[in-house]
Amino acid sequence: MTTPNELRLLPWSGPEGKPCYLSTDDPDGYMSRLADGIEAIQLGTASELLEEASEALDNQGTSLDDMRGLVKELTGALRDVYRIATIRGHLRETYDPREPTC
Repeated sequence: MTTPNELRLLPWSGPEGKPCYLSTDDPDGYMSRLADGIEAIQLGTASELLEEASEALDNQGTSLDDMRGLVKELTGALRDVYRIATIRGHLRETYDPREPTC
């Protein structure tokens, strides 16, 4: 939830890796729901990769190339999760549940 006149950092990057922002005070708008859905997908992907990494570490037969590929995917997932944590931490800082919203 963003306050009026506040930009929401979106869970994807724009051209050249630059951050994308959304200006809206409608948390149920199309772009807000799209961003929420993408965040959910990114978190699900990270969870699956963590499980895959645990299995790969337990498997002595995992090749170096497979581990490198997994580390590359984990790096991307960690980047996504970090962005989501930043978004949500920022929202938590700007939103005071004790203050009326209407």
